[in-house]
Amino acid sequence: MRIELPEKVKFIIETIENAGFEAYAVGGCVRDSMMNREPNDWDITTSAKPHEVKALFPRTIDTGIQHGTVTVMMKKDGFEVTTYRIDGEYEDSRHPKEVTFTPDLSEDLRRRDFTINAMAYNDRTGLVDLFGGKEDLERKVIRAVGVPEERFTEDALRIMRAFRFAAQLDFSIEESTCEAAERLAGTLKNISAERIRDELTKLVVSDHPEYLLKLYKAGITAIVFPELDKCIETEQNNVHHMYNVGEHIVHSMMELKKDEAGKFLSRLGYQMDSDTFRVLRLSLMLHDIGKPECHTVGEDGVDHFYRHADTGEHIAEDILRRLKEDNHTIDLVRHLVRFHDARPEPKARSVRRAASKIGSDTFPLYLLVQYCDIMAQSDYEKQEKIDRLNKVADLYMEIKAKGECLSIKELAVNGGDLIKEAGMKPGPDMGRVLNELLEEVIKDPVLNEKQKLISIAKDLIHNA
Repeated sequence: MRIELPEKVKFIIETIENAGFEAYAVGGCVRDSMMNREPNDWDITTSAKPHEVKALFPRTIDTGIQHGTVTVMMKKDGFEVTTYRIDGEYEDSRHPKEVTFTPDLSEDLRRRDFTINAMAYNDRTGLVDLFGGKEDLERKVIRAVGVPEERFTEDALRIMRAFRFAAQLDFSIEESTCEAAERLAGTLKNISAERIRDELTKLVVSDHPEYLLKLYKAGITAIVFPELDKCIETEQNNVHHMYNVGEHIVHSMMELKKDEAGKFLSRLGYQMDSDTFRVLRLSLMLHDIGKPECHTVGEDGVDHFYRHADTGEHIAEDILRRLKEDNHTIDLVRHLVRFHDARPEPKARSVRRAASKIGSDTFPLYLLVQYCDIMAQSDYEKQEKIDRLNKVADLYMEIKAKGECLSIKELAVNGGDLIKEAGMKPGPDMGRVLNELLEEVIKDPVLNEKQKLISIAKDLIHNA
């Protein structure tokens, strides 16, 4: 089997080989190449020690030299080159107590997590596959290298990585590997929030977010995302729903497909990128997270979840802070959770008011979250809900096309104008007057002219 190596990777490998050492592309780049996928990066493993690698290249960075890793810089591109190694005893389900360099490639491959990630390649030797990785790729199976318990005991995060790879590749998890993951799920408590977040996010944005349910069945969410367990255990006996809360959440995430969502947002003047997609999937994952706390049963036996969006906003923030998410993501997700259930009438004034309240820039994302929410509900009045949402989206586009004012910053006057021309003094009343002017403009967009607003402001100041 031949893999087409990038020229810079070939140069690094050949330079190391010409110096008398071994070198191979290894891991995910080999796996992805065999699947005709574009690798995100190219890692190289070698028998050369770090100081020997550094001596062969003019520009290197000591990115993890204590673990044998040197980054070789080729113009602006960096390539990690790591010495063959054997990991010592793991004491905390995360880090080996020591790392020992070895001249034996097989020992290095033996310490890796899954067979599909334990293959190496160079043009001289071809594919080195000691553990059946090629066959597992063909069978679409995630299987641990060697004894699964040993691999997961070494690094508990591999438990989540198994499910993440399965979600990304649409693979199954080999039986003994899955059973070991279930038995050792509790050791994930030793893993940092950042590493948990990274693996969870990769699963969430994959083509198969329904693997969250597999994490639940394996007892993994009980450790890393217990709020989902509560949702899965909360039924929705209500004509609007056909799934329990957790299943509904997952189905809403499945409704968000990158290409379709990108086209929808483009129509509304919003460009989809990978970060926007991540925020949308996280918002859907958390949009009904408050329902278990708000669950009540009416006299007729129907389940209700009053004010679940308000409650969910705070729970979503707690979860994202626990996972060490950045503040921008936290603020945007909690905002979308808060407003996901808002239902403006398909009338221009109602849409202007909703877009102003939710935020003009955020409104397209809100529409998309609500669409996915509706699509994951029962068929009861589903078409009516979608028709209303489409009319709201059309009205929003018309409002934006006309340039109608939706925020204080879009008003034809500002605080300075009110001081200079309306005789207003600086102070807390300034915000109140500007908000009242915005309310008047939302009612009647033609009022958004400077002199008209100055006149209204004078009346507001006089009557205060």
